[in-house]
Amino acid sequence: MDKAGLAHIYQNYIACLNRQDWPQLERFVHDRVCHNGHQIGLSGYRDRLQRDFREIPDLYFNVELLISDPPYIASRLQFDCTPRATFLGLQVNGKNLSFAENVFYEFKDKKIFRVSSIIDKAAIEAQL
Repeated sequence: MDKAGLAHIYQNYIACLNRQDWPQLERFVHDRVCHNGHQIGLSGYRDRLQRDFREIPDLYFNVELLISDPPYIASRLQFDCTPRATFLGLQVNGKNLSFAENVFYEFKDKKIFRVSSIIDKAAIEAQL
């Protein structure tokens, strides 16, 4: 797969998340996906995302930076959202927050196989 093709798959994955189109998630995420070193599988990955949208009703994934180097994608996601109560162990209680997440993805069989993610918790703490 070339750089443009992998970037296109990733953009479609992000669009799927923003639509909350959970039945289509399997088109983009491998059955044996790992997140931050833990194999959670597709169902665990879907459960995590659905929980995020329940806890953050206005969650929207905005790709600020995207680098494609097959089989890898590096992305900086920007968020401007309002978590309902607790987020990353912090009492947010409906405060609007802006923060970034830096994510590295490894693809296998044109699907996300490994995810390494770091959220800028310090930026959130500074807003509280």
